[in-house]
Amino acid sequence: MSIFKNYKKFIRIVFILFLIINIVAFVHAYKFTHFAENGSIKTKNPEKLSTFEKVKTLIFGVNNPKPENKKYPLQKYQTLKLKSNKEIECWLIKSQNSKGTIILFHGYGAAKSSMIDKSNEFIKLGFNTMLVDFMGSGNSEGNQTTIGYKEAAQVKTSFDYLIQSGEKNIYLFGTSMGAVAIMKCINDNKIKPKGIIIECPFGSMYETVCARFKKMNAPTIPMAGILVFWGGIQNGFWGFNHNPTEYAKNIDCPTLLLYGEKDKSVSRKEIDGIYSNLKGPKRLNTYKGTGHENYLIKNKTEWIKNISAFLTK
Repeated sequence: MSIFKNYKKFIRIVFILFLIINIVAFVHAYKFTHFAENGSIKTKNPEKLSTFEKVKTLIFGVNNPKPENKKYPLQKYQTLKLKSNKEIECWLIKSQNSKGTIILFHGYGAAKSSMIDKSNEFIKLGFNTMLVDFMGSGNSEGNQTTIGYKEAAQVKTSFDYLIQSGEKNIYLFGTSMGAVAIMKCINDNKIKPKGIIIECPFGSMYETVCARFKKMNAPTIPMAGILVFWGGIQNGFWGFNHNPTEYAKNIDCPTLLLYGEKDKSVSRKEIDGIYSNLKGPKRLNTYKGTGHENYLIKNKTEWIKNISAFLTK
């Protein structure tokens, strides 16, 4: 009889632990995919958190205020409101006698103003630029982000707008989540840009969530998988199928893949997997001593050289 009671007690404890883990993961997933609009203070990078702050973050999730555009282009620009799966805002900057247009897509937790410095370099090379706020960011609708999944529709909307305006020479540029959204858009919609430039795309949703736990020195099993599960359920898709490594198999346009060799958010294995699966003309350039960051900070000369070589082919 005592053995049966102990067994029931054990099952009860396991169930309670399972319930707690799922509640914590549910909260994490929601905060990870929904920006706060109440002026909350953004959680610092894992490397800058104290032990207490890391524990607090692991239990209650991150605070992510909705990204804002805090600077604006120095050039004359047109503000566009485009209806996609959400209404998105874009800045269109036109150059005289342009060679074409480059659409720029920002990363997670950023807005289109974070792309201004790169837009400036593309303009110097003779291109128009179009900077896009993904849904949930800047002046676009809502507070939701799906780490590139639903954002893929906004890539198509931006591309279609330029096609309809008569532009034929269109390149897509994206960093991190922006790169993933480009890849998923091409995979899903078979759009045909002149070429794409993608910086540090993650290999899969599961791998990028694992990377976040590793940076907190926290075990990835089982929390990463449960977080991906709830994140997908909350946002209407199966998170385990969000795999840029697989999307790459359906990308046959010229591709420039860029990566920082000290990146703790995306592994070299993920980058190599994506690169090997790309079907069209491709080139991989890496930057020593550089992490998951703006490559213009430490590698401006080399970055411009890589970009110029790709765009002048």
